[in-house]
Amino acid sequence: MVKTALSIIPFGGVRENGKNMYAVTVNDEIYILDAGLKYPETDLLGVDVVVPDFNYLVDHADQVVGVFLTHGHADAIGALPYLLEALRVPVFGTEFTLALAKQQVSRRPSLSDFDDYNVITPDSIVEFGKTKVSFFSTTHSIPESVGIVLETEYGQIVYTGDFKFDNTAKGPYKTDYSRLTRIGQRGVLALLADVNGVETPGESVSESAIDEFVFQTFRENSNRRIIVATVASNVQRIQEVINSAYQTGRKISISGNDLEQVVKTALDSKRLNLPTSYNKLFTNIKNLKSVEPNKLVILETGKMGEPIRDLQRMAKGDDRYVSFNENDLIFVATTPSISSESIMAKTRDLIFRRGANVVSIKDNLRSSGHASQNDLQFMLNFIKPDYFFPVSGEYRVFSVADFLAQEVGIKKNHIFLSMKGDQYKFDPENKKFTLEDSFEVDDTMIDGSGNTDVGNIVLRDRKMLSEDGVVIAAATIDRKKKKVVAAPRITTRGFIFVKTNRELIHESAKVMVDQIELYLDNTDDFDWNDLKSGVKDAMSKFFYEQTKRRPVVMPVVMEVNQNRRPNSKKKTENNQNQKKQVAEEQSKTRNNQNRRPRQRVKSTPRSIRPKKETIEKINAKLAEKQQNIEEHV
Repeated sequence: MVKTALSIIPFGGVRENGKNMYAVTVNDEIYILDAGLKYPETDLLGVDVVVPDFNYLVDHADQVVGVFLTHGHADAIGALPYLLEALRVPVFGTEFTLALAKQQVSRRPSLSDFDDYNVITPDSIVEFGKTKVSFFSTTHSIPESVGIVLETEYGQIVYTGDFKFDNTAKGPYKTDYSRLTRIGQRGVLALLADVNGVETPGESVSESAIDEFVFQTFRENSNRRIIVATVASNVQRIQEVINSAYQTGRKISISGNDLEQVVKTALDSKRLNLPTSYNKLFTNIKNLKSVEPNKLVILETGKMGEPIRDLQRMAKGDDRYVSFNENDLIFVATTPSISSESIMAKTRDLIFRRGANVVSIKDNLRSSGHASQNDLQFMLNFIKPDYFFPVSGEYRVFSVADFLAQEVGIKKNHIFLSMKGDQYKFDPENKKFTLEDSFEVDDTMIDGSGNTDVGNIVLRDRKMLSEDGVVIAAATIDRKKKKVVAAPRITTRGFIFVKTNRELIHESAKVMVDQIELYLDNTDDFDWNDLKSGVKDAMSKFFYEQTKRRPVVMPVVMEVNQNRRPNSKKKTENNQNQKKQVAEEQSKTRNNQNRRPRQRVKSTPRSIRPKKETIEKINAKLAEKQQNIEEHV
């Protein structure tokens, strides 16, 4: 087996939004950079989240060194629980990032005993033989975000994680520019850089400007109740809401378990600052009626920290505690992904139908936690990589990043617009990366709280059910006579209106009968699956010819006289046994009856002895019972 000197494999985060996960192999040791999820597209019916396919990593489990996390958003840590269930490996991250990661992992009962967490700081260096892993502070919408540097004998591999440059950033949000300069001076072989925000020209506004916008929105709507929709892990936005609520004399109520946990974690780790005591600023969601509406802010998010679907549920009036009215302001303090824009548009429509108003940061400011075009070029100039891998974005964004990189001097053939499963191997002799030994990496679609991949077949059936409905066709056959003995019963849901299509239903029943009898007449090797498959195909073809629609057809075939030849010998033996049992019971009963009078002669007065006619009645009833049993047998 040839030893892999150095390779880079993306498992997600390329040509898509979210699901960041990249593997760097150094001398057959695999370093996993982030383990994120993404929220499903609108056509992934019933799917809650999408995570990377870990099969390759499971097959090479003995080579995996650990997972290195850049920040605490779901697109970087959301898939960690599923990865750890398949692969128990050490996890490295900053204190706050690991605190959020532990929340995710603790939801999986199978990981209740996992505790291999390793806290790092931007100044940490973790050594694995000749390879060193170090970090640098970056600016993002969550504190303690870091980039990762793999110092190998072949050169440095740098992964930025999600980043932007903001000169007003402070404390745990501030970029370490001097560290970036030193990394670039030492020479960088390859840079994996976040390019998610480079499609739109112009600069993102600073967080200080967003803070001011949030405050002005609160102040201008002093007569309204305000519902703020935000991503649960966007701690910076939560801090801005807290500041503005306090300054305008409002109380905050939190809607959503994920948001409650993030706020608690951020408060415990002092990553959120309260201007007053918790009890004076926050109120329970159950106590909304005790606070005047114009003195209230409801901070909401939904499952997995995504706010838009939960906002839609409130707009429909399905929430237990919150229902919109004409005196509400819905403040969307997040930038929905492109895949969520249609959901957001429908949600806005529902909100306006309720009479409420909507204000969105996106509509008023260019706000993003990702690098702008200038930010990306600044990063390229700091790092000065030989090779550039755009990550964390769709293909059209990669195309823009390709152009921007060439503008600052990166050679065209040193820029790789990669796909999932692409394996870029470095040749130490020729000093260059080449694409080879790639493999297929599918998405793993998680339905509910389970860890089961829904799969494309299930999704296809769900899509068909949602578009064309279902037909259930039930019939009863007699295999011995090779015929259908009970007319098929056809039931439909979401396909056609039966009362106005009785002729179609009648004809489909004939199709089912003809197909079944054709199969029974022409097969000697009966197989239930073949029979049902033939019925399904015939009826599907019929329905498409008649309606140009393809409902899901579910045939149900039952059987009578299923090899039930009576065993006369066994039946005779059973009859004899039953008669013998009846005779024994009758004899036992008579003996008991004969004994009772004799026992009572010695101890019972004559006046209460059973009369002779009573005994005769009992014997007559027993004889009648025996005759009935014999007739039954």
